[in-house]
Formats: sequence, C-alpha cells, structure tokens
Amino acid sequence: MAILARVCCWLMLFIGLSHAAETTLRIASYNIRYEEPKDHLWRSWPERLQRLIATIRRMDPDVLGIQEALHGQVADLRLSLPDYEFYGQGRDDGKQAGEYAGIFYRKSRLRADLTDAGVFWLSAQPEVPGSRTWGNEIPRITTWLALHDMTTQRVFTVYNTHWDHRHQGSRLESSRLLQRRIDSRKKAHAPVILLGDFNATEGNPAVDVLAGRVKGWQHSLVDTYHTLHPQVKSRRTLHFWSNSRAGWLKVDHILVSAPVAVEAAEIVYPHSGEMPASDHFPVSAIISWPE
Repeated sequence: MAILARVCCWLMLFIGLSHAAETTLRIASYNIRYEEPKDHLWRSWPERLQRLIATIRRMDPDVLGIQEALHGQVADLRLSLPDYEFYGQGRDDGKQAGEYAGIFYRKSRLRADLTDAGVFWLSAQPEVPGSRTWGNEIPRITTWLALHDMTTQRVFTVYNTHWDHRHQGSRLESSRLLQRRIDSRKKAHAPVILLGDFNATEGNPAVDVLAGRVKGWQHSLVDTYHTLHPQVKSRRTLHFWSNSRAGWLKVDHILVSAPVAVEAAEIVYPHSGEMPASDHFPVSAIISWPE
C-alpha cells in the first residue's frame, strides 16, 4: 500500500506539472535588425540567420513578435520556422515594402482570427499606409492579431509595436494611440499582450503609463520583466553590436493584462563566446492567466 501511495503521489505531481506546462504561455519579442548590405562577416544576414533561429528555438515561444524584418528576412524565418504561422505587413505600403513588426504564433496551439487583425500606423492618420505625422522621419507601426488558444480555450489579442527612436513626442503619441486602440479593441474582455521595441526604457512616461507606474490609463498592463526583477540595476537589450549587458538600455518590453502570474521573464543573452544575432537581445516571458 505504501508503494501504491507513493506511485499515486508521483502520478498526481506529474499530471499537475504537465497541466501547468500546457496552460502557461511562452512569449518573446525580438528586434532582429534589418538586413543591411554594409553589414559584413558575422553581422551579415546569412551569417546571423542560423544564430537567430537557434535563439528562437531556445526560447521556444508560443507567440513571437519581431521588429525590423524586411520581406526577404520574413521569408527566411518562415522557411526556418515550420511550426509557426506568421502575420504582418510592411510598414511602407501595408504590403511587402519596408520593415515588418510581425507576429509568429505556434500553429499546433494557436489559431488566428483574421477578422480581428491588422496594422495601424503610429501617426495622426493610423489607417494611412506609410503615414508619419509626429516628427518621426520614418513610418512606425503596430501589428495586432487576435488568437484563440486551443489548449486553454482562451482568446487574447497581441499587439507588436515599434516606436520611433529619436522623437519623444512621437513616443508619447504612440503610447496614447495604443491606449485608445486597446481600450476599443473588438474583443473587449479578452486579455492583451503588448510587446515590441519601444525605443524607450523604464522611467520613460510613454512606457510607464502603459505599465501602470504612473497614472493616466485605467487599463494599465503588467511589465513582465520588472515584476520579477525590480531590483536589477543593469538591464539592457539594445547593445549596438557590442554584446554588452551593462547599462540601463532595456527598450524591448513584454506587457500583459492583469491579473496574471508571471512565472519567468528574462533578457536572452548569447551563449558564452557566441556572437549576437542582432544588435538587440531578445526578451521572453512565461505567463499564465487565471482560468
């Protein structure tokens, strides 16, 4: 009987852990760096691609937002990631021109609702492809996609954004536009994942209002990394090819709707001795929403 009891306990523990693994959601955001002909040797796209794919597989995300990808890079990633579907549009024309802020999602678990999906431009004319009205010199976009989790039967909406790198006024307006878009989303009661390259660190009011660190938005989200690592003084994702982890330059964020259990969150660094696959380190999180 004692042996049987121990077996039952182990079985219950295994079932519980398996259920937890199935219901948690793995999320990642990765600015992959656009393909630049002047980037040679280990910085060239053909050299970086395999390192980048290895990093994505290491993170094993259910949802992955990428930024700065040109159409050819998207094609390479889709070919290299057969377990994922992709949604996105080029920022210059809403088709294939310019950088994408696209969304990969695991097709064995997630199903897209393409009636609740699209791209809007971070401008005063968000429906006009290529528009830029807030001082930014290049178009900036957000891609959104509603997903149905076939494991948990939960529906949620992902927003993948890429803000301007120079103008704080544009970042503030982008934050306000995102607040309005999230507030008026089609699936009003479904949770939200907002991720991307904000070109702004914690402490910037454009980010902090979204994360509830300053007042101004009633539907503020949870900053996954800050929730688990509030005391970490050195946090950096943008390293300009230096591979340096030192400093306060974490501009890539994953924010999610509350209430939520944040089970893991990290900046994903290359293995020791390995060259980076981009001028940004990716960020990842593992979360679960209450059933």
